[in-house]
Amino acid sequence: MTTDKRENNKQKVIFSGAQPTGSLTLGNYIGAIQNWKALEDQYECYYSIVDLHSLTIRHDPKAFRKSNLSFLAQFLASGLNPKKNVIFFQSHVPQHAELGWILNCNAYLGELNRMTQFKEKSETHKDNINAGLFTYPVLQAADILLYKTNLVPVGEDQKQHLELSRDIAIRFNNTYGKVFEVPEIHMTKVGGRIMSLQDPTKKMSKSDEDANGTIFLLDDDKVIIKKLKRAVTDSENKVNFRDEQPGIKNLMTIHSKLSGMSMEQIENEYEGKGYGAFKNDIGEMIVEYIQPFKEKYNEYMTNEDYLEAIYKQGAERAREKAEATMKVVRKKLGLVKF
Repeated sequence: MTTDKRENNKQKVIFSGAQPTGSLTLGNYIGAIQNWKALEDQYECYYSIVDLHSLTIRHDPKAFRKSNLSFLAQFLASGLNPKKNVIFFQSHVPQHAELGWILNCNAYLGELNRMTQFKEKSETHKDNINAGLFTYPVLQAADILLYKTNLVPVGEDQKQHLELSRDIAIRFNNTYGKVFEVPEIHMTKVGGRIMSLQDPTKKMSKSDEDANGTIFLLDDDKVIIKKLKRAVTDSENKVNFRDEQPGIKNLMTIHSKLSGMSMEQIENEYEGKGYGAFKNDIGEMIVEYIQPFKEKYNEYMTNEDYLEAIYKQGAERAREKAEATMKVVRKKLGLVKF
């Protein structure tokens, strides 16, 4: 029965995209990529470095190119197998932009006006509130729908965009005939959500204005230890997994994911020891845990020929799937075949 379930899952598609800005975080690694690795034998997985989305913000071209390659190297160093997963740059698959325009013509202004992230980003980039910043949720919908995606691993901050993707898919299918799958959220396992070290009510994010709240996988070892020492706790001085102690609860979640210990085991381990020893142990645990990642990352970054071979292979596989979808879309719309 297990084999049948795996075969059924293999017919399902998972898509996820990440903007190539900065470094992946410990939250990305624990909450997303480690789960991605568990999916690669059960699903058809597409992971895109969505470089076109990053163009909504002005940037230095040379630094941007390096950041793109860095993100690819980080994906590979995290353990994603390029033979089992399709890993590619969004801009290398022109069907993303083509479908993006078509879906723009099937999205409503009112829907985009309700997107909370546009409002937030408009506040952050007041000198560059461009049309792409407003319509990028539609391009995100194209990213997802292009591959007949069934499941999308998203966090709370992206649920609204996935709902838009679902609405557009249903609207297009009802108007022109069935083309797209209506994607569902893929929920990560318990412990997948790692919070900020400085504000445990918010998800750990690479875009956090307070760098002390985020552990970056490329952080120096000493920086990691220092960030853990500064992590927000409380005055109880007891290591307990309770909602009333969000800072400690978050640190225990990190400990559990890295050590494999249960919350009860962690509580027993640090009974009467206080927060100093607890934070120090977690800091050293993180340093040791991501050391293999850093070593692999440095190897990939010194071998650009290998990175090029990977992203070209990924783009070729992605284009094949994307073009199959676009042929149906063009036919449904009545566009003349070329």
